[in-house]
Amino acid sequence: MIKRFGDGRDWFFEKRLGMFVHWGLYAIPAWHEQILWRGKTPRHEYEPLIHQFNPTNFDPDRWIDRMEEAGMEFVVLTTKHHDGFCLWDTKYTEYNIMNTPYGKDIVGMLADACNRRGVLFGIYYSIPDWHHPNYPNLGRHHEMFGPRAGDEPDERRYLEYVVNQMTELCTNYGELCQIFWDVNVLEWHDASINELVRSLQPSALINDRGPDSGDFGTPERRVPEGKAFSRLTQACQSLGRESWGYKTDEDYYSHKFLMQSVDKILAMGGSYLLNVGPRPDGTFAEPDIAALRSLGAWYHRVKESFVDTVPASYLVDENGRDSVLVTRRGNSLYIHVNPDPQTNGVVLRPLDVTPARAVLLNTGQEVETSVDMLPFYWREKPYLRIRNLPVNEMNDQVMVVRLDFNESINA
Repeated sequence: MIKRFGDGRDWFFEKRLGMFVHWGLYAIPAWHEQILWRGKTPRHEYEPLIHQFNPTNFDPDRWIDRMEEAGMEFVVLTTKHHDGFCLWDTKYTEYNIMNTPYGKDIVGMLADACNRRGVLFGIYYSIPDWHHPNYPNLGRHHEMFGPRAGDEPDERRYLEYVVNQMTELCTNYGELCQIFWDVNVLEWHDASINELVRSLQPSALINDRGPDSGDFGTPERRVPEGKAFSRLTQACQSLGRESWGYKTDEDYYSHKFLMQSVDKILAMGGSYLLNVGPRPDGTFAEPDIAALRSLGAWYHRVKESFVDTVPASYLVDENGRDSVLVTRRGNSLYIHVNPDPQTNGVVLRPLDVTPARAVLLNTGQEVETSVDMLPFYWREKPYLRIRNLPVNEMNDQVMVVRLDFNESINA
């Protein structure tokens, strides 16, 4: 079992589903947040978008409404992505939100709304910077293909800029729940930087993509193999397959896929950060809203299987015919029927005790269980079965069954 911190960072174990937000100038061309790199768009064509960015329909409370509807309990905003554009009133570069037609501090507005509504607020910060003249764009991954006229590549001066901006963010926007560094192309290793962050924000967890290994790992767009994490982990995924920022012709993941992904990460003891890319005007696209709403309708019903539970998939033989995930709280086991079942029954080999009660959390209805000798396992012994699950009627979501036992279950 992963050890807790024993301080303010322990919120991470309680609030495990959050909303990631990728937003910036790249919402205007609406192709990808890395359109400068992946789309080979010249910087002199991209950077004037600062004069068009005017999200007059941005309403931080509306964002929070959407995230709460999805069952999310914290939000992490891209304060500066690789393009170098800053969503806050920073004194260290003119390339920021205050010099747009909008002219309001987005980070401050969202931080204030989160504080007012009791929602945890965290920040993302990119180490690469495709605008700053001191960043050494040498054509490595997630870098521009070389310096442009007028640049003055100087790694030391650029890292001073990073520290100054991170100090601003950790000082001016209230309590932060986490710091999400991204893409340490410079291989910048300096533990004192995160020590500074901790001194300013003692309740903030720090990820593993910055100047040291941080507090938690960050698998991206994939569900790791295994039944339980050995290190504190927060997976991140976007609602769309192609982009993290807003894309007009996005290929969206199915709602079922997102449920399965969230379910597995949380059942393995992790945290999940699901991303939405707002439109240029500050609103969410309809497919994003529909996905968040669908996820929330499922998550609110099965949430108890993740709250104060521990991974317990070791109790069920992964080599059996039915593959499931298991979480546990006291004498209750939560059976996550994930991946999709082949039949309407699940055999929980080697468990052989009938529960006092079995409830399908998705509907609140009791389901049938029994301990039976089965033809497939005729050489072994009777095993616990969950029977007559509504697999055809509920093939659009992950089913979770709570089994309540009169005594502790040990395989």
